[in-house]
Amino acid sequence: MDLHDFSLRQLREGLQKRDFSAQELTQTLLKRIHTLNPELNAFVTVTEAAALESAARADDRLAKGESGTLLGLPMAHKDIFCTADLPTTCGSKMLKNFVAPYSATVVERLAAEGMVMLGKLNMDEFAMGSSNETSYFGPVRNPWNTEMVPGGSSGGSAAAVAAGLVPVATGTDTGGSIRQPAALCGITGIKPTYGRVSRYGMIAFASSLDQAGPMARSAEDCALLLNAMAAHDPRDSTSHPAAASDFLRGLDRPLQGLRVGVPEEFFGEGLDPEVAAAVQVGIDQLAKQGASIQSIRLPNNPHAVSTYYVLAPAEASSNLSRFDGVRYTHRSSAVENLDDLYQQSRYEGFGAEVRRRILVGTYVLSAGYYDAYYLKAQQVRSLIREDFRRAFAEVDVIVGPTTPGPAFALGAKNADPVSMYLADIYTIAVNLAGIPALSLPCGFTQSGLPIGMQLMGDYFADDLLLNVAHRYQQETDWHLARPNLKAGEA
Repeated sequence: MDLHDFSLRQLREGLQKRDFSAQELTQTLLKRIHTLNPELNAFVTVTEAAALESAARADDRLAKGESGTLLGLPMAHKDIFCTADLPTTCGSKMLKNFVAPYSATVVERLAAEGMVMLGKLNMDEFAMGSSNETSYFGPVRNPWNTEMVPGGSSGGSAAAVAAGLVPVATGTDTGGSIRQPAALCGITGIKPTYGRVSRYGMIAFASSLDQAGPMARSAEDCALLLNAMAAHDPRDSTSHPAAASDFLRGLDRPLQGLRVGVPEEFFGEGLDPEVAAAVQVGIDQLAKQGASIQSIRLPNNPHAVSTYYVLAPAEASSNLSRFDGVRYTHRSSAVENLDDLYQQSRYEGFGAEVRRRILVGTYVLSAGYYDAYYLKAQQVRSLIREDFRRAFAEVDVIVGPTTPGPAFALGAKNADPVSMYLADIYTIAVNLAGIPALSLPCGFTQSGLPIGMQLMGDYFADDLLLNVAHRYQQETDWHLARPNLKAGEA
């Protein structure tokens, strides 16, 4: 097995045994990135020199007997996290030349663990999209079929992990942007409980919904990364005091007695039959391990998409107002006055999808429409949250499909925004409620595209989701499948 196929645990053991050095591992992956990235377009920035320096420091620490869990292990960040003295573009022309003066808390924490950052990963512009086609730097391609989308907005992270460019990556999830691309690329990704991972230095899209999380091939690797990412951060007012935990501790707990709820609303019209069949087999596997399965209702889930596309654009309208062409963003040169500067800079700097959401958000917040749209959406959000509260009084975990279908062709949904939005129909309610959820691979379509199964848990049940996913992956091998990519000698 080649180094790019190793799990984090295997890489850690190899470094500790001196089977290879952090520098050798880094060079191997950098070579693979240079070979495969021109086609996949997963990386927008490759930090080769800095990565090799970081790997050399890790080797020195390992030689002195240090044994940090993540020391010397490679990773990459979604380009939504500020990284000091490096470009942070958010996939937008607006920030094409922006170099962050500080690093996000997530970046700082992983660097402190001795991880080796290989670069920044492509994403939908300002995390707005479900296919990674809205990026100013061009679309990311799915490693399983490069004519297909990888999902979004963390499509660069998902594609990079699936293709073996990095073993793990960070992502962010506002309405499914970790779980949906994880499903379409055949990897594992978890959206933690809101407040579990600091949002400081993570460029905001919708502040009450955004949450950072790990993306990897397995639940165990996600747990390893989340251990370092999750902690209380006084710089983030939404960070929870009880954010930190040991997510590895309970990974091997047996599933005997686990109560699993299957929402009726997730298996109705619009679900691809191959996805439904694969998820059902996944549920049966949980039952074989001792879980009890019961049908549940989430009656307000059908309203989640429309609720989200009122609330998220409203918050985006406010958050993105700072990008005005005056300070550190794109500035138009074809202006006659100050109003022109604002209007032209924002028109040129933002892509079509971002402009659409800003306009929608501004509209629903405007006088005369606030009560009819924004306030009503907040009320429905409360109902969705209440649905989950009732459900978790009866079950421990909720299971269903992550997406209504497998990866779709590049360009297939660009002319129909509503169809694109419905790609997140099973993921959005989780963000509105603030609960944790995880996607893991559970099969393939006849055409060879990955299928994802979603696990949802109660507040701060992140460790339970990782436990269930890990036990499932102990009995199945979907997460071990690799796309057939040719990378020369890499």
